Amino acid sequence: MAAPASPGPGCNAVELPTVAVGLSVYLLWLTLTATASSLPWWLVALAGGGLIAWHGSFQHETIHGHPTRSPVLNALFGSVPLGLWLPYGIYREQHQAHHRTSQLTDPLDDPESFYVTREAWAAMGTLQRIVHRAQTTLAGRLLLGPAWMVGRFLWAELRALLAGDYRHARAWLAHGAGLALVLGWLIGICDMPLGRYVALFVYPGLGLTLLRSFLEHRPAAQMEHRIGVVEAGPLFGLLYLNNNLHAVHHQMPGVPWYELPAHYRSQRTAVLEGNGGFVFPGYLAVLARFAFRPKDPPVHPW
Repeated sequence: MAAPASPGPGCNAVELPTVAVGLSVYLLWLTLTATASSLPWWLVALAGGGLIAWHGSFQHETIHGHPTRSPVLNALFGSVPLGLWLPYGIYREQHQAHHRTSQLTDPLDDPESFYVTREAWAAMGTLQRIVHRAQTTLAGRLLLGPAWMVGRFLWAELRALLAGDYRHARAWLAHGAGLALVLGWLIGICDMPLGRYVALFVYPGLGLTLLRSFLEHRPAAQMEHRIGVVEAGPLFGLLYLNNNLHAVHHQMPGVPWYELPAHYRSQRTAVLEGNGGFVFPGYLAVLARFAFRPKDPPVHPW
């Protein structure tokens, strides 16, 4: 069973490296959005996508009790919705449930599973099956995954609301307040069309996030073998705040991101024995192997 998320930083009241990441994300985002109209679109997409993915990595740290011992301060620091679509409170709820589950990757028990049950598969139409199959390849996950993930999430939230389920109402209200600030800056101050922001920031940013999660988990028979490791270089390590060392993160979810590499180096043999050798030497290796080749079936085997 995965270890539960641990609140609060280790022995430091404030983790300065994590604070530095958060401040850098927001300052760079303000600078890029203010100057985007004078830059080539491809440069904006590269930098904007990287910032949205980096912000998602920072949000992940705040959900795990960083960079302060105050959950309220951490939430305030991390909840600015630069990615627009996902309320922080819902992300926190689902990610903590992901760490608590004893059935990782199970679509009925793991809210972050990318798999479906046999019953759900049997009920799908041809187009739905094509989309699901396409996303078992890295190319499909990067190209179709962002639209599919956001659309599926928003549809599920709308269905719950229409059914009278208001459990997420508070999270959506808080999200709306943050969204008003972000859109006020983008549209009112920077004069950036919303469609341009989605195309050059949100979509590539979510694509980079899905690159990280593509091989984080697999439906292996043994629970410990379901959690992977990608031995990325320093650039992707910083972008993902070392969450690419995913097996180590699941073992020690309360450890701050900048301590994970040392833990991995000192325990590499044990980690890889424990996860059944579920490791890749970098994202180029992931691309070479799975760009157009399915990594596994979309239907969960159990």
